[in-house]
Amino acid sequence: MSEPVMAVPDPMVFTPIIIDDDLCIGCNLCVLVCQADLFLPHPEKGGAPTVFYGGECWYEGSCVDHCPVPGAITLNTQLFNRVHWEESTPS
Repeated sequence: MSEPVMAVPDPMVFTPIIIDDDLCIGCNLCVLVCQADLFLPHPEKGGAPTVFYGGECWYEGSCVDHCPVPGAITLNTQLFNRVHWEESTPS
């Protein structure tokens, strides 16, 4: 008999991906398209996936782009990675 295997998410101060459990339909498209393999599917069908090793996130957003439910996944880009654009007019 083998011993059970446990997986523990990496504790982080900053959470780059936020999944709204109330909106998530458990389709697991985010699990399939994430290039950094951050997600583990929920063990029960229809449950929201778990974000593991969020610090490895590449912030490319395919999880958000492929999610069929708007707002179910939010990409929380770190402040130093955010760009603030201002339109300038020629003098």
